[in-house]
Amino acid sequence: MLLKDTRVCIVGIGLMGGSLALALRGKVAHLMGVDRHAATRQYALREHVVDQVSDDLSLGIQMADLLILATPVQTILNLLIDLPRLCPDGCLLFDLGSTKQTINATMGALPTQFQAIGGHPMCGKETAGLLAADATLYQDQTFILTRNGRTTPTIEQLALELSATIGARPLFLDAVRHDRITAAVSHVPYLISAVLMHQAAMLNDEYVWPVSASGFRDTSRLSGSDPRMMLDILLTNKTAVLDQLNHFQITLAEISDLLISKDETALAVWLTKAQQTYVDYRAHKE
Repeated sequence: MLLKDTRVCIVGIGLMGGSLALALRGKVAHLMGVDRHAATRQYALREHVVDQVSDDLSLGIQMADLLILATPVQTILNLLIDLPRLCPDGCLLFDLGSTKQTINATMGALPTQFQAIGGHPMCGKETAGLLAADATLYQDQTFILTRNGRTTPTIEQLALELSATIGARPLFLDAVRHDRITAAVSHVPYLISAVLMHQAAMLNDEYVWPVSASGFRDTSRLSGSDPRMMLDILLTNKTAVLDQLNHFQITLAEISDLLISKDETALAVWLTKAQQTYVDYRAHKE
């Protein structure tokens, strides 16, 4: 099956699902959106984000060859549990969930008539909702794909074609490795950003916001992410997040000890290593 001949239904047309819809416009046979928010559905039709929109998942399933779940993680899990009842004949299935182990296990337990693969685009914004959607959001971004017990050559090839169509770079990872890495580079950074925001507010000083500049703005940006979405992510990746938080606390304690002991040489070495690692990271991304 070629993507251009595929009828696609995206469940959840917020930032991620809406951006995907915008990137796929005119490149699939039919594009449908399913969303529970009336204002979102109205905007999606008015701005031609999709060809058709509904709040009825059953209708979306009937209309589609490929079902893409772009909701918060817990909602994806609930939908997967309900899919055998809603779609007894099975379907091609893809998701954009930010954690993968639980989703992949649930996908793998679907009846054999389902063909499914997990996905996680490594991009986003701190602003949620369809109004923030951008057709170029996925361009040149890593798109992680995770195989499971219901992954077939057909759904895998379709996922690869979809990634190419929206300009993303596909990367296959197993779900455990995915969750461990994203805990370190995405989920814990969000928590650190949120802690910084709480800590600044706790100063209870009227000048804290006027004094704050680009450094605080950049490091606190992630704290503006949708709390409902982040709550699902943290709870479904709890083990990996707690492990990374433990390492983070150990490193903070080590830095505190260097400051207390005024070990200027060791502190300079540590800061220089962090700077060089950042330089290497930026070079890799460019």
